[in-house]
Amino acid sequence: MRTPAHRAQAARPIAARGAWLAAVIIGVLPSFSWACATCGCSLSSDAAMGYSAGAGWRANLEYDYINQNQLRSGINTVSRVPDGNEFEHNTINRYLTLGLSYSPDANWNIALRVPYVDRDHSTYGTFDSAQPLPNLSSSHSSSLGDVKLIGSYQGFLPTHNLGLQLGVKLPTGRYGTAINFDSGPNAGTPLDASLQPGTGSTDLIIGGYYYQAISQNWDAFVNGKFQAAVMNKQDQPGNDFRIGNEANVSFGLRYEADPRIVPQVQINLVRKSADQGALADSADTAGFVAYLSPGLTVRLAHTLHLYGFVQVPMYSRLDGYQLFPQWTGTLGVTYAF
Repeated sequence: MRTPAHRAQAARPIAARGAWLAAVIIGVLPSFSWACATCGCSLSSDAAMGYSAGAGWRANLEYDYINQNQLRSGINTVSRVPDGNEFEHNTINRYLTLGLSYSPDANWNIALRVPYVDRDHSTYGTFDSAQPLPNLSSSHSSSLGDVKLIGSYQGFLPTHNLGLQLGVKLPTGRYGTAINFDSGPNAGTPLDASLQPGTGSTDLIIGGYYYQAISQNWDAFVNGKFQAAVMNKQDQPGNDFRIGNEANVSFGLRYEADPRIVPQVQINLVRKSADQGALADSADTAGFVAYLSPGLTVRLAHTLHLYGFVQVPMYSRLDGYQLFPQWTGTLGVTYAF
């Protein structure tokens, strides 16, 4: 948060604030394997905490809740799928992500994010309108997801409010056919590759951000990220899978009149291309989504902050038939030392 002296200079960019970067990663969450194209949390926790050029260590713990209980196609909600398509019922995702970042000086930062994925999924299987709906097949899994390591540089301007990121997502989570249904007609058979805790791919991540004070009490930001798989463990013909490329853009405002309580709002845009390969459900994994994300950051102590957000989809255009959340929730705590 800015000092009164900084407020007096609000017409020019502000380089450092007491509110610091939780982990310099654009678009916050790893590209987990979502059960729909763009149903993952796209909130920017960087902007939630406020960017900073301060040196030192930061630790962040974030919980995300995503209940995909609405079946959608294109821009509409639907009640069923055409014959021959999978009729999914519900997917509940809970992500607990530990972040650790280090800034040796005002220019450089390196950040590690380690997610734990807890997921429940249920489906009726292949739909046949001539037959009664079968019993649900269900699964539950809890395990490590795919880890991200991101390096950042923000020494382009004297104010350190323009940064670029380069990073990698590693295939540390279980992938492919590792997780099976545990009940129902499909018990013992593997979940779709897109529902596994990991993607089995090494992904390249490129991102950037810019932030600036626009008045005495208001800060604005914009950031973006592109992520694409460059190496895949599942690369054998007939048993291959490649997660679709994903692009995120976020922009928003923070109201910093009181550094103890900072209300803010974000717009989060997500575009994902279709998954590819014999194990991919290519027809049902691409789309575009726009979220509105109001939230609040609260200073609990000098270097301890709590933040919470609710994401509400404003617009979605999804390929095929996909389960989609009506809202998502994020709660996080960040400590600098």
